[in-house]
Amino acid sequence: MDYSVLIIDDNEDILEFLSEVLGDTYKLHLAANGEIAQDILNAEIIDLIISDIMMPGIDGFQLCQMVKSNVEFCHIPVVLLTSKNTYKAHIEGLEVGADVYIQKPFSPELLQLQIANLLKNRLKIKAHFASSPFEDVRVMAHSKTDEAFLKKLDEYIRKNIRDVNMDIDKLAEHMNMSRPTFYRKIKSLSSLSPKELIDITRLKKAARLIAQNEFTLSEIARMVGYSSQSIFNKNFQKYFNVPPVEYINSLPKEI
Repeated sequence: MDYSVLIIDDNEDILEFLSEVLGDTYKLHLAANGEIAQDILNAEIIDLIISDIMMPGIDGFQLCQMVKSNVEFCHIPVVLLTSKNTYKAHIEGLEVGADVYIQKPFSPELLQLQIANLLKNRLKIKAHFASSPFEDVRVMAHSKTDEAFLKKLDEYIRKNIRDVNMDIDKLAEHMNMSRPTFYRKIKSLSSLSPKELIDITRLKKAARLIAQNEFTLSEIARMVGYSSQSIFNKNFQKYFNVPPVEYINSLPKEI
């Protein structure tokens, strides 16, 4: 998977150094200050942020607090870099929501490992949600803000699950976001497009209906918003790695 990393530092030498360390592994976006970083966040899908703390204007603490308190960005992990080798600074970094706090000077290997672990752990959670018929969407939340966002979105999709024409525009409007902002949020948070998230939600509902053993597969397909039985079967196997008929046979008989 190609990850996009935003690096923020007012020191050109540090930006160049981090570009050399990370440029072969990630797609990099560079910002000399917090204001430029905000413009990048508003335009690009960013998977992780690395920020210096000591910067003119918006410092790293303020930037991290802005990211973690904004529903559009709060899912993005933040790595803070600092020369402040004090307990107070470390506590402040954690208080504003930093996921990792690294003191300068640091080894490139340490930074690479911390970034890789953050992204790998989140990818595991995303993959688990997508492939598990009964896993709740809120498993992908990394904050109360994300949890509330995902709950509101999931409730809307399930309420309108019979609507075969449900699309990104309807979801974005319901979540009070522009279409591009909503797309970036969903893609970064879940590694899914909004259409894929709708499909997975439909299929998770279908899995529960199948387990109830009260309806035929064709009835279930219509109940969750599929006008085509073949597309329903194809998508079910795509995400859950088993066709619906085999899924039925795999369920315990008492279910």
